[in-house]
Order: sequence, then structure tokens, then C-alpha cells
Amino acid sequence: MRVFNITFIVIFIVFTALQYNDPDPYVWMPIYLYAAFLCYRAIQKKWDPVLYIIGAVVYIGYAAYLFMDKTGVLDWAEEHHGESIVQTMKAEKPWIEETREFGGLLIILIVMTINYFWLRQYRKSQRA
Repeated sequence: MRVFNITFIVIFIVFTALQYNDPDPYVWMPIYLYAAFLCYRAIQKKWDPVLYIIGAVVYIGYAAYLFMDKTGVLDWAEEHHGESIVQTMKAEKPWIEETREFGGLLIILIVMTINYFWLRQYRKSQRA
């Protein structure tokens, strides 16, 4: 799990740096840095469920918003027939930008879920 978390710390920091030119870096930089922080805590084998709950509430809430928004993931899938989201890095269409952001949140949520259950199991094994 150490390699897993180091890999995702690097990925999340790179994602943070790429937000510099984004229209809303003040939203996305903290999102990715918090995910990197949770990975760092996982390397230290420090499990604080409250930190994961806070992250999950924020990330799931924002993902639900991006999914249901009028220019969000549903709009991309239904109205724009799943148009390629990797055509160009400059997203001039809001449904592409929001779908990419949704994908970033999914990555974070998957990593958080893996770490949450791994750390919980680790903690149980240490008590036994």
C-alpha cells in the first residue's frame, strides 16, 4: 500500500499543479491536496475516520452536483452523445469540463475508499 499511496500522492500533486490555469483553481487545488494529504496519512498508517467522512461528504456531494448539473455528466451523455473528453486540454464546452472534473472526483473517491478499508483492517489487526 505504500507504493500505491506514494503513486497517488504524486498524481494528486500533479493534478493540483495542473489546476493553476483552470478557471476555478481555488476549488480544485484544495480538493486534490486534501486527497494527497489522506494518502500521506495512509502511508503513516494513521486512520482518522472523521477525515474520510468529511472528504466523502464533500467529494460525493460535488460529484452529484456535477452529474446532475444542466451542463454536467448527464448532459454530456444524453445531449452530446458522450462526445470525446480528450480532444483538447482546453475545455471550451462546459459539459466536457464538468465530466472531466467528475472523473477526477471518482478517482479520488476510489483511492479514499481503498485506503479507508485498508486502514480499518490494519487497525483491527493491530488490536488483535
